[in-house]
Amino acid sequence: MCFILGLTGGISSGKSAVSQCFKEKGIPVVDADAIAREVVKPRTPGLSKIIAHFGSSILTEERELDRKKLGEIIFNDDKQREILDNILRQEIELKMDEELEKLKREHHELIIMDIPLLFEASYESKCDEIMTVFVSQKTQLSRLMLRDNISEEQALARINSQMPIVDKALLSDVIIDNEGTIENTKLQVDRWLDIFKETRFSN
Repeated sequence: MCFILGLTGGISSGKSAVSQCFKEKGIPVVDADAIAREVVKPRTPGLSKIIAHFGSSILTEERELDRKKLGEIIFNDDKQREILDNILRQEIELKMDEELEKLKREHHELIIMDIPLLFEASYESKCDEIMTVFVSQKTQLSRLMLRDNISEEQALARINSQMPIVDKALLSDVIIDNEGTIENTKLQVDRWLDIFKETRFSN
């Protein structure tokens, strides 16, 4: 029976780096962000629904979704963000479940469900354990401003649009402290994997 680890964190907390650690070890990862991009590709039902509500102004000249324009709308309007979440949640969850079931049939011992909005989407019930990648809001803010080249006000709006990372940590079984170096983060992931293997072997 495979073990499902839910991996989450806040925006710019470094969750993707932890996800990459698992991938490098050959552990399968179901990536909700990748699936979210897939369901809004040109000529998909997801993108059609977004255009129907937000209008064609959120498209690029190539008729692809302009994430920056859409982000400017949803990160400053809770109602519009909720509408977008409702449009996409069902399709994203369906594809995640399909990918998870496929991996289960392949008899993997461990599967990672990489989901930024894991708690917000009530996906924790499908996981055996939850791991949250944690940083302080100060670190989160500075990393986000640098990564996306945005103002402090814009960065705060994006951070505040999500469930507080401290709340996610309190609801989790495992916390990865990503305040330090990537080497330190990898050591924490390795430690968790060692404990996981020892526990599985002893059972």
